[in-house]
Amino acid sequence: MREIKRSDINDEWAHSGIVEAGDFVFISYCVGNIGQSIENQINGAFDHLNNRLKSIGLTLESVVKIDCLFRDVWNIPVMEKIIKERFKGKYPARKSIQTEFAHHGGQDGLQFQLDAIAFKG
Repeated sequence: MREIKRSDINDEWAHSGIVEAGDFVFISYCVGNIGQSIENQINGAFDHLNNRLKSIGLTLESVVKIDCLFRDVWNIPVMEKIIKERFKGKYPARKSIQTEFAHHGGQDGLQFQLDAIAFKG
């Protein structure tokens, strides 16, 4: 059995931002620009994802699945515009969910988060 690699570890929150298992990479809790517009937060989350992928030698093109969490699911069209710009037709499978975030700042704070699975084979 190959080793499972965990990195970008946050002991306070008890989670790994990046878990490499076999040919797949699981990336969690990508956020950015909290407190700004929904468009800036979505772009910030994709920037965070991209930086994590770069840290292990991958790009957005390696992403095969994303789970998108929204405070307001009616912002999906904003995300779809950004996905079209960033993935240029090589879209990952996707799921969108509306949730209440347990995050300080309430409704003016965190609006968007994404988790991703990438293929490194």
